[in-house]
Amino acid sequence: MYRIMIIEDDKGIAQAISKQTSMWNIESVCVNDFRNIMGELAECKPHLVLLDISLPFYNGYYWCEEIRKVSKVPIIFLSSASDNMNIVMAMNMGGDDFIAKPFDMGVLIAKIQAVLRRTYDFTASVSIIEHKGLILNTENNTLTYKGENIDLTKNEYRIIHVLMTNRDKVVSREKLMEKLWESDSFVDENTLTVNVNRLRKKLDAIGAKNMIATKHGIGYILQSESNKQE
Repeated sequence: MYRIMIIEDDKGIAQAISKQTSMWNIESVCVNDFRNIMGELAECKPHLVLLDISLPFYNGYYWCEEIRKVSKVPIIFLSSASDNMNIVMAMNMGGDDFIAKPFDMGVLIAKIQAVLRRTYDFTASVSIIEHKGLILNTENNTLTYKGENIDLTKNEYRIIHVLMTNRDKVVSREKLMEKLWESDSFVDENTLTVNVNRLRKKLDAIGAKNMIATKHGIGYILQSESNKQE
C-alpha cells in the first residue's frame, strides 16, 4: 500500500483528500505540527507528499526546499495561487506537479496515481531517521542538521545510524563495535572512542551540541541538545 503525507492546514480539505485516497487503497497521514514537518516526514516515510503553499509559520516553498535536502520523494503542490509565477517557482523548488484549488477530487487522485506509478517503477520510498532536527538519510548516507550537511566516514555513519535507530536508549560500546566490525574495520576500545569523539566534533561544529552523551561504563546515548553530557 502506498502512503502519502498531506501538508495542508485546511482540515476540511485534508480530511476530504484522506477519505478519498483511502477509497483507492492509499494510506494518508495529515500533518499536525506545522513547526515540525520534517520530524513528521521522518516518522511517516511517505511515498508522496501533497504540499500546500500557504501554511502556518513557513510556506510550502520553504518546506519543499527542506525536504529536497534529504529526500527525492515526489511532491505535488496544492494551491489557490495558481498564476504562472507560482507554478514555475513550485517546479523550480523541486515539485513534481502542481494542482490549482479548487480542484476536482478525481483529477487529484489520477495525478497522485500517475506520479506514484512513474516514480516507484524505479525507486523506493524515502528512508530518513530524524532526531531533534538531526536528519539521517539511509539511502545516500547523508546527515544534515538545520540545512547543514555533515561529511561522515563509513565508521561515523555506522555509529550515528545505530544511535539514531536507538535514540533515547543507551547503546553499549560492545554493540557499536560489533556494528563497526561488519565493515571489516579493525576496531578496539580506543578506535571506537576516537570515532565517537570525531563525530561529536562534527556535530558541535554545526550547532548540534551535546547530542551524544556518554554513559560511563556502559556506552552512549543520543539525546536532545538541551541535555548535558554526563
